[in-house]
Amino acid sequence: MSEDAAESLRHVSDLLTVDEALARILERALPLPTERVRVEVAAGRVLREPALALVDLPPFPSSAMDGFAVRAVDTPGELPVAFRIPTGSPPPGSLPANSASGIATGGVVPEGADAVVAVEQAIDLGERVVIAERAAVGQNTRPQGGDVHKGEVVASERCRLRAAQIGALAASGVSDVVCGMRPRVAVLETGSELRPPGARLGPGEIYESNCAMIAATLARAGALVEVLPLAVDDEGAHRAALQRGLEADVLVTSGGVSMGPQDLVRRVRADLGVEEVFWGVAVKPGKPLSFGVRGETLVFGLPGNPVSALVGALVFVFPALLARQGVSEATPVYDLGRFSTPIPRNAHRDEFVRARRRIDASGVLLEAVSGQESHMIVRAASADALAHVPRGSGVLAAGEPIRYLTLD
Repeated sequence: MSEDAAESLRHVSDLLTVDEALARILERALPLPTERVRVEVAAGRVLREPALALVDLPPFPSSAMDGFAVRAVDTPGELPVAFRIPTGSPPPGSLPANSASGIATGGVVPEGADAVVAVEQAIDLGERVVIAERAAVGQNTRPQGGDVHKGEVVASERCRLRAAQIGALAASGVSDVVCGMRPRVAVLETGSELRPPGARLGPGEIYESNCAMIAATLARAGALVEVLPLAVDDEGAHRAALQRGLEADVLVTSGGVSMGPQDLVRRVRADLGVEEVFWGVAVKPGKPLSFGVRGETLVFGLPGNPVSALVGALVFVFPALLARQGVSEATPVYDLGRFSTPIPRNAHRDEFVRARRRIDASGVLLEAVSGQESHMIVRAASADALAHVPRGSGVLAAGEPIRYLTLD
């Protein structure tokens, strides 16, 4: 059954808004247990305990330049080179007065020195060095602990680790971190008309595309995704497939959640003990989305139309997976842009419009792609943004600010 036909069977006032539906999902998306993870493989993981520096960083006063460590008061002038300090070696002693020491970037600034003169600003004569200008105290030096002190927080609890944070943790001596476990997600598509890509199509058959698309989307949230075999439109096949999927932390189905005679998913789920929290969201595409729970397993029923499934996975399932790992603010992160042309509003439902981005002098400009119907996945593939157009009358004027999700 199409979304438009399904809409005629339920009053719009019965439907949850996007925000209401997401709030009900996140209320039930309880964090999974924790595990220790080596920092070099922790990118994308969610910290469940603060990660503290094990050392001062830098762990000693160091040089920011190749050059000469000096006492600022001894410059300008021609100074004897007392010694040279390679990276990774300690100085042989304190710097004598009225002298300089050669030093490499990252080298230990010797006791007594309070500045480093860059090699480009000195004339190296071998045993002596000429410094033409007065050095300032602290010039080109990095104080011990200038970045972080031992015991200070390097990465906060409930943050999702990015590349820069991985580098900071490693530099601070942190070898492993406590993270939320990655949720195990089972993805199941139903429908007797579906065939694997590459198979010969018979009359009335189409290629299955949603599982791979949903799996790729949810893997970006850190999930461990298992794609289950297709389930034909038979109650026994549905029961066996759903029972297997319910062993995961999150079960995501596609298709079979509307009101047609072959839409078996919701009824079979209920027989298997799934408590349905809601069915139907005032959103286009994706209205007949359902959500339920069995124990601590979250159960999402996405529509079978490919773009509807993509919107449901991004807007509702993706945040739930982050919440299960312990992210404190798991709601979708929107950016701000403007449409280049007027966009009609839907009077009853928020709409996610597929668009392409380009940059102009005032920021991000969005251009709606042609073909916004929920089955047009090839047209949607040319988009790199999902623009959230709130319900309302009339049109959204060109140039009016609008929120969008990035498709990457």
